[in-house]
Amino acid sequence: MKIWLIGAYGIVSTTAMIGAKAIERGISPKIGLVSDLPPFKTLDEHIPFKFEFGGHEIRPMGNAYLAAREHWEMNRHFERDILEAVRTDLEDIVAKKGTAINCGSGIEGLGKIETLEEEGLTLGEIVERIAEDIKSFSDGETVVINVASTEPVLKWSEEYHSSIEGFERMIDEDKKEFASASMLYAYAALKLKLPYANFTPSPGSSIPALKQLAEKNGVPHAGNDGKTGETLVKTTLTPMFAYRNLEIVGWMSYNILGDYDGKVLAAADNKESKVLSKDKVLEKMLGYSPYSITEIQYFPSLVDNKTAFDFIHFKGFLGKLMKFYFIWDAVDAIVAAPLILDIARFLLFAKKKGIGGVVKELAFFFKSPMDVDIINTHEQFKLLESWFSRLS
Repeated sequence: MKIWLIGAYGIVSTTAMIGAKAIERGISPKIGLVSDLPPFKTLDEHIPFKFEFGGHEIRPMGNAYLAAREHWEMNRHFERDILEAVRTDLEDIVAKKGTAINCGSGIEGLGKIETLEEEGLTLGEIVERIAEDIKSFSDGETVVINVASTEPVLKWSEEYHSSIEGFERMIDEDKKEFASASMLYAYAALKLKLPYANFTPSPGSSIPALKQLAEKNGVPHAGNDGKTGETLVKTTLTPMFAYRNLEIVGWMSYNILGDYDGKVLAAADNKESKVLSKDKVLEKMLGYSPYSITEIQYFPSLVDNKTAFDFIHFKGFLGKLMKFYFIWDAVDAIVAAPLILDIARFLLFAKKKGIGGVVKELAFFFKSPMDVDIINTHEQFKLLESWFSRLS
């Protein structure tokens, strides 16, 4: 299969490419891949584990190998011989110039960037260019995944975002203030009838207009915001308190991270989207809203090592207040990259089974899954397992 990555030279994208090619060459195991678990063992019959990559990028890095080497020099997040073993595969992956419309002030932390809008293109011309790029790469087994930097909270427009007719009018009228890069990529993918996933908290395909387009074209899509670290623990641990009828009265989450992701999230407008995505899971699982603090701070020396400190204040029998603490410390790209491959395979599987619209059963992979209120990790996994078993 083919995967078109938005943010192709980022650390998550390049780590996914390296992992896929290393597994194909037999030099790395499939640890970390949900799709390799026993309940999904027949997936290989439908979607063989073989990938081709392309994508859009706003950082002019030359090719995926050069981008991956930069990330490796900063992080050393796997053995260097793995990178060199797949070097030729990565050198062949050259991203197309993308768009960063309304991506917020955080992208200033990415250094030198080159975008389509700098060429003076209208929204219609930008959409046409990115659609041409994707179309020239794609075939009947292609999935588009957004792993670009987090965008600010959407400037909502009932006129332009609530219907596909309104969205296309926004493009025709060149109303850039109501557009965002993630929505334009999602629109291009869904118009081409290619499955799309949004691994970020950005709007992507989640607005009503693009959900309508996906339904109309019979295209499966999923999102939002990959659940890879602290929120994964939060949505796995919170049910324990609920099952034991323990009342959570407060939850503090303090996240520190470096690398380009940290630089982007250091900007208040970009950070807001991420905090909202992380913060609302408690109420959805518990049915009430404990006092909560969610902080994300840039800590340069950590690079891609993301660390979270969580403090939980909970009430037990006889009203006694007690405490629970945990620390999550992991390389973000290592926990996120395999999920890119998983999501792509499951979306292509959904397409082959004739499924269109939001694939709610992929909620397991996201902090803010679309069209479903199941946030509990355990229930999400059961939902995914049942869905796959029924279709396979």
